[in-house]
Amino acid sequence: MTARIAACPEVAAAAVDVVTVARCPLVRLLGHIAVSHYAEMRFSINIPNFGDFADARTVAVVAAAAEQAGWEALFVWDHVLHRRHRRPFGDPWMLLTAAALATSRIRLGTLVTPVARRRPQQLARQVATLDAISGGRVIFGAGLGGPIEDEFGSFGETTDPVVLAERLDEGLDLLRRYWSGEPVNHHGRHYQVRDVTLLPATVQRPRPPVWVAGFWPHRRPMRRAARWDGAVPLFTSATHGHAPPVDQVRDLVAYVHQHRADRQDSPFEIVVGGVSPGDPAKDHDLIEPLIDAGATWWDERQLQSSDELDQLAPVLRRVEQGPPAL
Repeated sequence: MTARIAACPEVAAAAVDVVTVARCPLVRLLGHIAVSHYAEMRFSINIPNFGDFADARTVAVVAAAAEQAGWEALFVWDHVLHRRHRRPFGDPWMLLTAAALATSRIRLGTLVTPVARRRPQQLARQVATLDAISGGRVIFGAGLGGPIEDEFGSFGETTDPVVLAERLDEGLDLLRRYWSGEPVNHHGRHYQVRDVTLLPATVQRPRPPVWVAGFWPHRRPMRRAARWDGAVPLFTSATHGHAPPVDQVRDLVAYVHQHRADRQDSPFEIVVGGVSPGDPAKDHDLIEPLIDAGATWWDERQLQSSDELDQLAPVLRRVEQGPPAL
């Protein structure tokens, strides 16, 4: 294979990256070499914001280890209260600030922030500050959040998912406008803004990528995701830490792209995840079909039912092993 690839002058050059290799006509014709096949799959680490990871110093250790081991992103949960996990909790934006100061390359973000639980202006400021500290490495994950009774009802807020969805949509639109650094005037159903300019604007222009989470096969969250930059689907048939069924991923990808007919040229991410086997052959058998179905990110997680979910030692061991070897 090396001799054949060398027939492309660009690939035969001394400095070669995967994009150059993938653009080689011969490589495109062959279609199945590893570097071409996996060029679009990226790998992230996912940790909760409670237990051992409520401590920003611990999250900084995980972030630095993830960067050194070759992971491409670190994502942190955004919970204020989760009665299933009666642990200390940390603020995700402070945790991610510590991670940003300990790294220089990996992307950083929340999976996911319940926008309806936040004041959009304060959230916009937090994200813009992290984007500045990290040098433009933020990915913003958004969703309804949950458990709704814990996160909203416990504090006397509405638990009506229709109202929370309205706040999510209106809040996302406000975040986009706040991050622009331009004046904002807004008279909506849930938020009012009069002549506000939030500076500085985000480092990333026109804004950080926005990924939207939701349960599949529910259609409305995926239509919402299609308006932004990525989908983080949760599956009723696969709880946190379990890889999703390939046929459902394929159906979801087709549905989302159907609703992006006017934006097919814009990048869009499909984020799935679970616990990878840790064996190259088994990793390949698990993840390759998901790539073929349209997934672009594998988010390495712990089983939500596991006692190791929020413990540093087992998570750090997995981080140091590096991404799945495909």
